[in-house]
Order: sequence, then C-alpha cells, then structure tokens
Amino acid sequence: MITVQNVSLRFADRKLFEDVNIKFSPGNCYGLIGANGAGKSTFLKVLSGEIEPQTGHVHMNPDERLAVLKQNHFEYEEFEVLQTVIMGHTRLYEVMQEKDAIYMKPDFTHEDGMRAAELEAEFAELNGWEAESEAAILLKGLGIQEELHTKKMADLTGAEKVKVLLAQALFGKPDVLLLDEPTNNLDIKAIQWLEEFLINFENTVIVVSHDRHFLNKVCTHIADLDYGKIQIYVGNYDFWYESSQLAQKMMQEQNKKKEEKIKELQAFIARFSANASKSKQATSRKKLLEKITLDDIKPSSRRYPYVHFAPEREIGNDVLRVEGLTKTIDGVKVLDNVSFTMNKEDKIAFVGTNEIGYTTLFKILMGEMEPDSGSFKWGVTTSQAYFPRDNSEYFENNDLNLVDWLRQYSPNDQSETFLRGFLGRMLFSGEEVMKKASVLSGGEKVRCMLSKMMLSGSNVLLFDDPTNHLDLESITALNNGLMKFKGAMLFTSHDHQFVQTIANRIIEITPNGMVDKQTTYDEYLENEEIQKRLQELYA
Repeated sequence: MITVQNVSLRFADRKLFEDVNIKFSPGNCYGLIGANGAGKSTFLKVLSGEIEPQTGHVHMNPDERLAVLKQNHFEYEEFEVLQTVIMGHTRLYEVMQEKDAIYMKPDFTHEDGMRAAELEAEFAELNGWEAESEAAILLKGLGIQEELHTKKMADLTGAEKVKVLLAQALFGKPDVLLLDEPTNNLDIKAIQWLEEFLINFENTVIVVSHDRHFLNKVCTHIADLDYGKIQIYVGNYDFWYESSQLAQKMMQEQNKKKEEKIKELQAFIARFSANASKSKQATSRKKLLEKITLDDIKPSSRRYPYVHFAPEREIGNDVLRVEGLTKTIDGVKVLDNVSFTMNKEDKIAFVGTNEIGYTTLFKILMGEMEPDSGSFKWGVTTSQAYFPRDNSEYFENNDLNLVDWLRQYSPNDQSETFLRGFLGRMLFSGEEVMKKASVLSGGEKVRCMLSKMMLSGSNVLLFDDPTNHLDLESITALNNGLMKFKGAMLFTSHDHQFVQTIANRIIEITPNGMVDKQTTYDEYLENEEIQKRLQELYA
C-alpha cells in the first residue's frame, strides 16, 4: 500500500495539485489520467521520491519495495541485459555484487566468511537463487530472446531497450509498481503479455497511459487528476469517461427531475457492473459500482475537440483499385506486388510491423511518391484527404498565424470569423489563433491537420498513425468522429481501441504475402493463423 497525505505541488505560479489524500491499495491497478500538462508524470515522480512535494508526504511501509519504469533508455548501456533486469531489485543486486566481490578476494579471511554467510542468508531470503530464471522469463514474455540476454544494452535497438527496462520494473514482484506509458514502442504480442501480467499482479499498480484499450483491460480504478485534485473512481477508463459525460449532461439539464437522472445513472451503472465479470476483482468491483450515487460522479473539466468529417459528395461504388504495387527503398523491398480493391463502405486498417511499407503505400496513393511497378486508380466520385505520419513540412519555417494557415486550405476563402470558430472547436480560442504555425506543439499540429482535413469535405480519408502526440481527450474525440464518418477510410494506428471501433476490414502486408480480411481487429487477432504466426515470431 502507498498512502498520500496532504500532498501539494506548484511550479512557479501554477498549481499542479493541492492537498491530495489517497490510499492506493494492494490488488488494484489505478489508471492515472488527466489533461496534457496536468501533472500525471510529475505525480508519479512524487510517489517515487524523485520530486519532493511542497506540503504533505508519501508513506510506504519500510519493508515494502517500490519499482519504477525508467524513462532514460541509455542509463544502462555498459551492463548486460539480464543484469540490467536484476538491477530492478536494488537490494538483491547489492547483495549479489558484495557477495561476488568477497568470493573473488585472493586473501579470504574469517571475517569475510562470516559476512559471506550473512549475505548468502539474505540472498536466499530475497529469492536470489531464482533471480536469473525469473528475469529470463520476463524478458522472453516481452519478446527478448535468450541470445540477447548476455548482450550489452548498448547493442540493443531502441524498442528492445524499452522492453528490458519494463522487465526491470516488473522484476522481483515489487509491492508498488509505477508505470509511465509502458506500452510505448511495444508490439501487439508484448502488450498482450503485459496486460495478462498486470491483470494477475497481486500488489499495487499505478499507470499512466494514452492507450484506452490497455487502461480498460488492466485498470480496476481510475485516478482522475482534475481541478488540482485527484479523485478515485471504481472501474476502467470507459466507465469513467461515460459516467463523466453523463454527469456533464445531467448538470446541463437541471430542469429535469432528479429522479429521472438517477434512474438513467442506475441503468448505466448496472450495464457496467455486468461487464466487470471478466476481472479478477469482479465481485468487489460490482458491489462498489452498485453503491455509486449521483453525487459520486462529477463532471470533468476536460475539453474535447469537436471532430466531424462531412463529405461534400456521396461516394460511388468505384473507390480505389490497386494492382501490383512494388517499391524498394534503400535496397529494401517495402512493398511487393500489393493488390486490393476498396469498396465505398470500407474502413481499412493496415496492421502489423511494416510501418515503412504502409507509409510508402499512402504516399504513392496520394501522388507523393512513384512506385517501381504496378498501378492504382481512384474512382471519379472520390476526393481524398491525407494525414501523413510526418507533418513537419506543413509547419516548419511557417510564420503564418493559425487563421491564415488554415485559410490556405479553405476551399471557399472563408471569413476570419468562420475560421476562428472552426479553430475554436479544435480548442484554439482567443489569442491562441494568432500563434505562429512554426511554434506549435506536436498535439497542436495534429489538431491543425485534422482541421485542414475536415475543411476539405473529402469522402475518402487516409490517416497514417493520427493518434500519435494526442492526449486521451483528443484521441477519444477523433475516434468518435471517425466512427460516424460516412465515407471510406484507409488508416494505420497503434491504438487498439481506435482500430477495433473503426475498422471493418484488416490488411497486413507480411514478408510472406498479404493478408486481407473483412473482419474486426479483435477477431483478426483471435484468428488461429495469426496467433500461430505471432507465436513463431516469439519462439
């Protein structure tokens, strides 16, 4: 258990959180959420002791151990992989180092023997004899094969280093586990393994993540950082989001009878209580959910962009035909004889590890790159809007303010009032619209690109990883907007829920050919052939 008492923290004149009082209990996984800049990562640093609060304190029992997912991927470059994982248990690693140093002494004394005996006893108590095998199991589960275990960290790729540091945090069954964006740079198989690990983890977990599917799978509670306070809600992210939206609606409709609102809330809670049955905490969660009252759920201060794509022209039956597209980049064939036909109701998700291939395909379809061979043809009724993976060319060295930046892409030379209103729906209000395009943050650039696409009125949308750089609120708004879109789509995304709720067709381009199925993403992942291929990949 970790207890937070009267914790407050300010940076300059800005209050991040004030008088926070929480207990994080064993057996629960808490998803820490909040708007960008609210202080989620900072709060984790307060819990870990890296940052001292200005008031209050964080308490753990002296015999309990806390582990943190390290963010510096280059911290352990000179250490072997297996050794790096074991270093996650600081005391065990210290015992191992001191013990080995004593045994290597050329003049081994009686005092050395006494000290070695003490260390051996502590080593056994800390489960040291199982340390290497446990570390190896964690690494294998995350996709780090045995031949890499004795390599130096400096020899690993960036994605491999992330997995090793995650294994380091999980090692030794810590009493409290703090994870900041643990799914970043993980592949599907590693994420699935981590989900199962955390679902079965018996101690306390506090996690920050932009991956809604991950939060829904592993979280028993949501810790919402809002109004400078942290409020704990029973349930996963979807429960928090829908209940918060419902509370907002109720607050705005105060003229209706409270009894009717309570009935609506009760029906909503009953539906989510039934969904809790798959969790290891099913019984306790269901009881807690059933006890929730209207006063327990507060409207959020979050601001959600308004995302709505309205095609100006209805799309015809002939959308896109791709035949034999092949492309080699820097000596690597990233597309090999790719062929498919797109229908007017298709929302195609391109999944798997061939990100360069998908980006290349989208660039070819948008006329930004020529294929080595093959052809494609858009239908005469189609119009396309494109979200590139790298949008820097739209903003670098651009001194236009946001109104004038957006006016470039407005088909009817709209007035400043219209453009300001449009930007306001994308959370650029007041003087913010006078910012120069060149100084925008990653998330602000994405919202500008979405504005550009919405203005186009296109009936075919191409998105190459649009959720990157977005906060949970913007991801949710974009997700909801695209679920309602009446045109056709081709897209890539690392967001499981985004793909699952939008795609009705899945394409994966593999070294052994192309897989093309009319199915949802979850059904695709459950397919026996896909599971077999993933197993072979990690064998």
